[in-house]
Amino acid sequence: MNFINPAPSILQSKKLYIFDMDGTIYLGNCVFPFAVRFIQNLRKNGKQVLFFTNNASHDPAFYLEKLNRLGFAATAQEIMTSGDVTAEFLLRHRAQKSVYLVGTNELVNNFREKGIPLLNGKEESADIVVTSFDTTLTYEKLDNACRFVRNGAEYLSTHPDFNCPTETGFLPDSGAIAAFVTASTGVTPTYFGKPYRETLDMICEATGHAKEEMCVFGDRLYTDIALGRRHGVTSVLVLSGETKPSDVDAAAPEDRPDFVYEDLDGVDRDLF
Repeated sequence: MNFINPAPSILQSKKLYIFDMDGTIYLGNCVFPFAVRFIQNLRKNGKQVLFFTNNASHDPAFYLEKLNRLGFAATAQEIMTSGDVTAEFLLRHRAQKSVYLVGTNELVNNFREKGIPLLNGKEESADIVVTSFDTTLTYEKLDNACRFVRNGAEYLSTHPDFNCPTETGFLPDSGAIAAFVTASTGVTPTYFGKPYRETLDMICEATGHAKEEMCVFGDRLYTDIALGRRHGVTSVLVLSGETKPSDVDAAAPEDRPDFVYEDLDGVDRDLF
């Protein structure tokens, strides 16, 4: 890989450190010990941490329990998902529109608790279809989603990730499910989560930090790194998840990260 990192002082000057989860700080239930140490060092030095995952198959309460079980000492205010961003968009811009959601029970319950009116799939039409990473996916759900979209429903997706990295390999993710619906209907969804503007806006609003004060760490060029590249946030790619060195070499200059490390251990050593 032909890549030279700029001076670490660029990262040291930041105030908010945004972390992807799967592939960046853990793989499935396998925690990267150096990630725990790095985040502890950030907090000791007065830095703010935000855990942001595109994986909307679980709700923030799940991630809070998992992060704390793995040793990250997280708070509820430090956790955000693409599901949160999508729900906020629906509440602000599509209030009281009927929604057919293809997602896990956790995501369904999360949307219901926020007051979003959800359909059961037996209706003739829907105002909006939202698809996500659904480990309980059935053909019936896909059929309902496609039927509603063909009948004119607006099509949204919580996030564009094609694969979810785990300790045993990859699982088909939200982008793969959306590709099925698009192939059947010819309609491409509006995506949320990383790398889209709505995510950065919500992070700025929730934390009070300007984008120039942030850096984002992740393992995917097309989501984590693209969030930074598209919106002026310093981006750090770690090679502990989906992206390979050859992917960095093959990427267009405008799609490459600001920094590349094997994992967060290298960042920790450079900064502390």
